[in-house]
Amino acid sequence: MDGKKSCLLRLCAYILTEGKISPLADRIKPKYAQMDKTGGHQRMSTETIRPAGLTFEQVAEFHERGFVKIGKLLDDDRVETLRREYDHEFDQAYLTGHYRNLARNETQDVVERNAASVKMLQIMQMCERNIHFRSLLYHKPILDLVESLLGPNIQLFHDQALFKPAHHGGAVFWHQDNAYWQCQPANLVSCWMTLDDADVHNGAMHLMPGSHRMAVTHDKSAETNLLFDMEKSVDPSKAVTVELPAGGALIHHCQTFHYTPPNLTDRQRRAFIIHFMNPGTRSMRTGEFIPVSFSNPMLRMRM
Repeated sequence: MDGKKSCLLRLCAYILTEGKISPLADRIKPKYAQMDKTGGHQRMSTETIRPAGLTFEQVAEFHERGFVKIGKLLDDDRVETLRREYDHEFDQAYLTGHYRNLARNETQDVVERNAASVKMLQIMQMCERNIHFRSLLYHKPILDLVESLLGPNIQLFHDQALFKPAHHGGAVFWHQDNAYWQCQPANLVSCWMTLDDADVHNGAMHLMPGSHRMAVTHDKSAETNLLFDMEKSVDPSKAVTVELPAGGALIHHCQTFHYTPPNLTDRQRRAFIIHFMNPGTRSMRTGEFIPVSFSNPMLRMRM
């Protein structure tokens, strides 16, 4: 192999491992089998190697319930960095008006929006504003989890920051994500992460087990034209509340009914969500396939 090809392959390995150059043989060896050397020849071992990511039990739980709790995923140093950058982006958004308050009807009046008494704040595509959130898209532990469900070819649908300020954070009503997105096939998965301890009091996620198996027509909320509200169609007593520590995560299907309650505590609840899809996903709003682009990059791809 000439020097240029070798350099290119090592550069690809560097990118795919977040800057950790591992031996090239480790990058190209079969994922589910080991190669043993015997008498100068290689043979395929029958020993199964489980790749990093979800366990078989977690994959089964996801398919049965439509979600799976991961627990602590991001280390404390990364959480602190993301908190700082998250707060900075929302401070800038307040000044420019480049955010939405999902708790009230859409308005272009920035002063009116900033003065709202209830706030469920959203910034779409943090990855296009901030390099730290762009980098998080490629975080290997996250992609390993998603690969367990979507396979090795993973594309970004979009990301979003959902911020419930202390004392007056608004709710996000019961809904299925794909009711908003209208994507086919409806197999997108979301990694929902929190930068603060999230519990039943300040906006932890509530999910309805098994609800991902069927799409449902949604009703608009009477409180805001930016949200659906399917409270009449769910039985809250059957919901599961997933409390998480700062840096914790859960993964859910795009058709799993979920809800986050208001935050009336003296604690913030800063969440960041990455939505993943397979390449070849089609937007039924436009009828077009979603192309690979800066906004919708390939995050992992294996031949």
